[in-house]
Amino acid sequence: MATPELHVVTGAFGYSGRYIATRLLQAGYRVRTLTNSPHRPQPFGTAVEAVPYHFNDPEALCASLRGASVLYNTYWVRFNTADFSHAEAIRHTGILFDAAKRAGVGRVVHISITNPSEQSALEYFRGKAQLERLLIASGLSYAILRPAVLFGGEDILINNIAWALRHLPVFGVFGDGAYHLQPIYVDDLAALAVDCGRQAENRLIDAIGPETFTYRELVQTIGRLIGHPRPIVSVPPWLGYQMIALLGKLVHDVILTREELDGLMQGLLCTTSPPAGATRLTAWAHEHRDTLGRHYASELARRKHRDVAYEKL
Repeated sequence: MATPELHVVTGAFGYSGRYIATRLLQAGYRVRTLTNSPHRPQPFGTAVEAVPYHFNDPEALCASLRGASVLYNTYWVRFNTADFSHAEAIRHTGILFDAAKRAGVGRVVHISITNPSEQSALEYFRGKAQLERLLIASGLSYAILRPAVLFGGEDILINNIAWALRHLPVFGVFGDGAYHLQPIYVDDLAALAVDCGRQAENRLIDAIGPETFTYRELVQTIGRLIGHPRPIVSVPPWLGYQMIALLGKLVHDVILTREELDGLMQGLLCTTSPPAGATRLTAWAHEHRDTLGRHYASELARRKHRDVAYEKL
């Protein structure tokens, strides 16, 4: 009997990587993950082989990729801290792409962001654009997926909007709240990634969902679906950011960075492309209305406690 193809996923014990790994196992592939969290509880048992990233040992990293047909790259950081940074993520990902090429990996499916630009004043969007350029210049066969906002069982943004609606008497939106988002279900993104892994053509896809919301509409919709509608007030962005930073100190997390706020208000989480996913946020949130936002989801806690499972709705 032929040995199943080997596919490698970064971060399969995390969020989007977990859904990609699940789809790959269901399709009959052999799966390996590169991870900083080899001891995090996960649902795969021994079905997914876990290997450290080895960014400081390119030969070991190359060996961990050798024999792989496809590499699915979800590796990135949301914001800079003393322990990790966008600059470090860019350097590490460049090492990863170089190792993939030297290892003979057949194709790379890379998760980026909507509207990246190397001319952007926002480091997040600028860094994502730099990585796209590195991958394209590598000569590897590639598919670049550009999601806006993800939602799903281990989500942070949508869950924490619901958490705030459950706990605060009013909800403040930055400015008029008229800037748009196009959330995509994390499993729809995973299905798209696995499908792109089977292809040979170089592709660049805006991975957006079927619904477009203004930020104000998104908050109103979530509040209504979970049974906690709140008055929504417009606040100046500078004041809103200070309030968010204060709330972040209370929950020991970075709820929203200034760059994330600027990208949101600049309309960078919205495109004119056709939907790449079919699952509607409204339907998913209605299905999970009893659990959505019951507990706060902390980005920093996930980074710090790498032996603790992501909480799932």
